[in-house]
Amino acid sequence: MKDYIDVWTDGSCDNKNNEFGGVGIVMNYKSHNREISKAFGGGQTNNTMEMMAVVVALENIATTNIPIKIHSDSAYVVNCFLQKWYVNWRKNGWKNSKKKAVENKDIWERMIELVEKQKDVEFVKVKGHIGIPLNERCDQLAKSAVKKAREKKYGKEAS
Repeated sequence: MKDYIDVWTDGSCDNKNNEFGGVGIVMNYKSHNREISKAFGGGQTNNTMEMMAVVVALENIATTNIPIKIHSDSAYVVNCFLQKWYVNWRKNGWKNSKKKAVENKDIWERMIELVEKQKDVEFVKVKGHIGIPLNERCDQLAKSAVKKAREKKYGKEAS
């Protein structure tokens, strides 16, 4: 039995005009399992939805000493933490290595704060769309949320 909280995340958006987005999350710890599908509106992108998937997952985990392992198919999200991009962003006034403003600063700040509240968070990059069951499940949950957002014509953020 795994002695960590196993988190899988994925984000998706309506590729027609990025109007709607959704996240899918699967969390497992010992015998506790949870799935989350959350819809968003208001001009989303694949990157913002990948980021929000991690934010929503961490918002649903109480501060704990139990290690957390987050699996994502987003190199953007995973590399930020594995390569510690955010450390330099903060130091450089939220400018990237090309001296341009970091995109999605508000979401990054929210995510970093949530990661730093936890004792031990590890990010793992997984390949998307190659049949990894929990990654595929998150993809289904995220796409279902996009469909829900489109049908209900959600605003900036919705559930």
